[in-house]
Amino acid sequence: MSKAETIVARPEELRPKAGQQAALLTRQRLAILVPCFNEETAIGRVVADFRAALPEAAVYVYDNNSTDRTVEVARAAGALVRRETHQGKGNVVRRMFADVEADIYVLVDGDATYDAPSVRTMIARLIDDRLDMVVAARVDRDAAAYRPGHRTGNRLLTKFFASVFGATFTDILSGYRVFSRRFVKSFPVLSRGFEIETELAVHALELELAVAEVATPYYARPQGSVSKLSTWRDGLRILATIVSLYRSERPLAFFAAIGIVLAVASVGLAIPIFITYFEQGTVPRLPTAVLSTGLMLLAFLSIVAGLVLDTVTRGRREMKLIAYLQQRAPGDERDRRM
Repeated sequence: MSKAETIVARPEELRPKAGQQAALLTRQRLAILVPCFNEETAIGRVVADFRAALPEAAVYVYDNNSTDRTVEVARAAGALVRRETHQGKGNVVRRMFADVEADIYVLVDGDATYDAPSVRTMIARLIDDRLDMVVAARVDRDAAAYRPGHRTGNRLLTKFFASVFGATFTDILSGYRVFSRRFVKSFPVLSRGFEIETELAVHALELELAVAEVATPYYARPQGSVSKLSTWRDGLRILATIVSLYRSERPLAFFAAIGIVLAVASVGLAIPIFITYFEQGTVPRLPTAVLSTGLMLLAFLSIVAGLVLDTVTRGRREMKLIAYLQQRAPGDERDRRM
């Protein structure tokens, strides 16, 4: 399977010019989706910044069982506030994608670390190049933008993801993205927590969707705001998610690799037994012979399981592609008006 084409944009100015494509954006239904949990310090600024940068859009804040004044502050800032009681960012994104109807979706964290004015260039890129996802590749503008260990963890996970899926993303964990409607409505969200960003990237790769990265500024959290991301716990969960997604999306390669390892171990155990048998005519290590036979059987079973699951995965991918093709492509409305 060929990997998805990834177009990487690195403009000279990290903060793009606003006002471009204004007439086109007024014809689109735009939705800004902000998942939140205890962000009363930052959420008001996020809503205000995005309403100023993209006044054509509706701003939806989905509260995830906050115990502070997140809901009141978001509503006062002009956002449409809704609730999701199942804890975890993945659960919130699932609810947002299911509930909100729009032509273009902007997903951004509610911690005020992302650059709101960049949204117009990201949307313009999505429409002009008829893409399905544009990722904000973070370029930190503040030494405190990344917590200790987060920068290194992000790089390691991104490189591991690239080696496993053959992707060219430079920031798979970015929480700032723009999507087409056909991406959102064909994406079956399965993740429950911060591993949702990894799942979004895999969805794009498996359907071979056109995506791009746009370099954008990344800032430190406002004073008094605390990150909910745990460096080790969530990092390990993201790593486990990458392995799990590889198993489910590339089952033949995954189980064939296991089968090859088992087969090699079986042959390694069997060689001394065969040598002894040909020299002496006896099998003195019967338990080893049984173990070798069992490992070879398991190797064949693993490869057969991979073949069966590969057929199932192909069927699932075809169903997602059908759902994807049922939605209008970005820019279609513009083409009809020309």
